[in-house]
Amino acid sequence: MRIAAFGGAYANPYALLAMLADAHSRGCERIFNLGDLGGFGAECDAVWPLLCEYGVESIAGNYDVAIGRGDDDCGCGYASKRDNEFAQLMYDYTRASTGASFAAWMSELPNERREEIDGVDVHCVHGSPLAVNDFLWESLGDEELRPRVHESGARVLLCTHTGIPWQRELDGTLVVNVGAVGRPANDGRRETWYAVLDLCLDEARAELVPVGYDWRAQAASMRAARLPEPFVETIETGWWTTCLEIVPAPERARGRYHVYREAIPSGFAQDGAGWADAPAPGDDDLPVVSMFGTVVFPARLWVYSNFHCNLACDYCVVASSPTARRRQIGAERFRALIDEALAEDFTELYVTGGEPFVHPEMVEMIEYASDRLETVVLTNAMLFTGRRGRGLERLAGRERLTLQSSVDGVRPETHDLWRGAGSWERAMEGLRFAHGLGLPLRVAMTETPENREEVEELGELLAGFGIGGDDFTVRPLVQRGFAQGVETAIEVSEGVMVPELTVTADGVHWHPVGGDLESSPDFLVAPGQVPLAEAKQLVIERFLTLRQEDGTLPAAFRCAV
Repeated sequence: MRIAAFGGAYANPYALLAMLADAHSRGCERIFNLGDLGGFGAECDAVWPLLCEYGVESIAGNYDVAIGRGDDDCGCGYASKRDNEFAQLMYDYTRASTGASFAAWMSELPNERREEIDGVDVHCVHGSPLAVNDFLWESLGDEELRPRVHESGARVLLCTHTGIPWQRELDGTLVVNVGAVGRPANDGRRETWYAVLDLCLDEARAELVPVGYDWRAQAASMRAARLPEPFVETIETGWWTTCLEIVPAPERARGRYHVYREAIPSGFAQDGAGWADAPAPGDDDLPVVSMFGTVVFPARLWVYSNFHCNLACDYCVVASSPTARRRQIGAERFRALIDEALAEDFTELYVTGGEPFVHPEMVEMIEYASDRLETVVLTNAMLFTGRRGRGLERLAGRERLTLQSSVDGVRPETHDLWRGAGSWERAMEGLRFAHGLGLPLRVAMTETPENREEVEELGELLAGFGIGGDDFTVRPLVQRGFAQGVETAIEVSEGVMVPELTVTADGVHWHPVGGDLESSPDFLVAPGQVPLAEAKQLVIERFLTLRQEDGTLPAAFRCAV
């Protein structure tokens, strides 16, 4: 036998009608409704006649139980204050807009349905066998899903409530979350979802089916009822704009919006983990924002072109040196990364190493990048002679290009102590050469016990190269790489640093200070050549798991690099 199952009609008769017609066209002999007929949409009573016309067999969801009893809230199971505020808005409307006869009908619905269909034991619930408002998310591990499966014991367990469809076989039970037919699945599609199952002699196969419908009519209906605009936005775009806190990090990271606007920390925009301040989220009247492109996840891509270097600085966070493990990103891969960065809305590129100008294709790579993106190249400025000097001349006059170097004191004694004898003089020569070509320059001084009193004097010296204001900064010693264990260095972790997506030949990393796989394995986001779209999602997922108890994100630690 072929059956259909849906949940979350959510007062959307347009999607429900399209789904019922589609199920019949696919030869479904029975159709099961797993509950939540009201909420979100405007036309609560309009779904009831469709259920009757198509002979739908129904159980109650938490919404139907609440409306049938006349409860004061929907019993959705949200824990967040903000989630509950939005849920209450929709429940109050649904309760006021549902006819008495329909409410009485809902009050008589069973809480579950269990029967053998063509030799297959099928169990229909709304949330889970444990509770009507239990959330069965796809990201639940087997150890979390297993108690629900064992409580049922059926060959097929059908559920809804989360609004996002998925299926998985566990311990002989096919678990199918059929999604919601009345609201998109936070996937950027306007279509909604239901499930079609083929059952025969203890065998079961499920297909999750998208439903195209007249979403414009649904949006117009909601606006005519003066429902909150964020709800209408979801119908029109396919992205959830409310009730996000209940959504686990993996599912939420796949969406366009990740946190409520009020959860973005404030007060550290000038002390973030990079050079340029990320813009504040735009005010589009939505209560939610994307994390990417904000102060908690700047649209800034770091690329380690290589790790070998002409220096072996005692505080290098990625342990670069002339003898470092050789790994570099070739020009072809680099160009592909730039193209991806543009497609993924990155606005800045930082190229670092090792010493980037050791890379034989660096000038061509910089030309490609700076033709397309604001590009900053981190260099010790010591190799600007001969062929490399002529290459640097090719880069002069590029509006999107800046060179960033390190000067750790106003005199050789303090600089060379950490970076090697003679390095201060050669760095200053390189800065003079680059300045003479008209290249914009930045300088970072890594604070050490020896140079703390030289900041002001160094600033005055650098002013002669046109470096001043925000183009000169002081950064702390960090206990990573060669500086691991240095008492005066600070400890950092993903919990106190906003992410700045970093690509190396080894994979993608949380932040450039953790770009070395050997000394900072905890900063690895994913190994290998990972698409930037996937890398962004993984970073957001990880950051969401670091949320504080009040739902806000961790504040950033100052570490300008």
